[in-house]
Order: sequence, then C-alpha cells, then structure tokens
Amino acid sequence: MFLKVHCSPGTGDIVAVCDRELLNTTICHGGLSVQITESFYGNCPASEENVRAALKKAGNINLMGKRSVSIAIDMGLVTKSGCIMIGDIPHAQVYSL
Repeated sequence: MFLKVHCSPGTGDIVAVCDRELLNTTICHGGLSVQITESFYGNCPASEENVRAALKKAGNINLMGKRSVSIAIDMGLVTKSGCIMIGDIPHAQVYSL
C-alpha cells in the first residue's frame, strides 16, 4: 500500500491510502473515471501497521483498494455498506466534522 498524509491546519489531517497495484492507474465505471496518483496517495510504501497507526490519528480518510478499505473496516472506521465500488475497486471516505 501507499500512504500520504496531507496536513491541513484547522481541519485535521487527511490520510490517503491506496493499494500498491492501483498507484498511477485510472479506474473507470460507467461515466466515472478516477485517477489514482502519486500526488495524492504518495509514493512511499507503507505496511499494514503503518496504515493502521495513521488511520487512528486521522481527521479525514480517503481509501482506494481492497486491502486499504478492509483495514478501515476491520478497525471499525467504515462499514462495507458505507463504501462505493468503482468497477471492482472499493473506495471509502471518512470525514470528521
């Protein structure tokens, strides 16, 4: 997986995580097209332990991919029904208000 923390003073950090094989790809479903880029998800590999630690501290979360989303589900941060599918790729966003 790849992990990047976007620092956003006053609104909480945004933790972006994607599965390794999705980085620098575009996924499509119907009329929707999503680019999974290094500029948003980073280019530093992260272990499951690193991802869990970052998600625990996150103000907002953006997840793309089966492994990434399953970690958040396992942690109770999101439910399976709270995710959307873009083709066969799960995607979840969590916002703290």
